[in-house]
Amino acid sequence: MNWVLVVIGGMVGAPLRYLTDRAVQSRHDSVFPWGTFAVNVVGCLILGLLTGAATAGVAGPHLQLLLGTGLCGALTTYSTFSYETLRLAETGAGFYALANIVASVTAGLGAAWAGVWIAQGTWA
Repeated sequence: MNWVLVVIGGMVGAPLRYLTDRAVQSRHDSVFPWGTFAVNVVGCLILGLLTGAATAGVAGPHLQLLLGTGLCGALTTYSTFSYETLRLAETGAGFYALANIVASVTAGLGAAWAGVWIAQGTWA
C-alpha cells in the first residue's frame, strides 16, 4: 500500500516539475536555470511544512509518503541542478554557476526552515 502513495505523489510531482520549469524558464531571458531553482525551493518549502506538521502530530506516515517521498521526490531535482550548474561552468558562465549553487542552497534551506516555522506556528 505504501508504494501506491509514493507512485501517486510521483505521478503528480513529475509533470508538475516539468510544466513549472517550462513556464518559469520561458519568462526569463537568462542562462540561469530559474525553473529548476523554483521547483527546488518550492519542494523544500513543502518538505519543511510537512516536517513541521509531522512533528506537531498532524501529518501521519501516509501523508509523508504521498507528499514527501512521492510528490517532492518527483518535483525536486538535485540531478538537474547539478547538471545545469556544470553546464553553466563549462560554457563560461562561471558567475551563474556559482550564483546557482549559493542561491539554491541558501533559498532551499531557508524555505525548509520557513516551512517548519510556519507549520509549528500553525499546529503547535
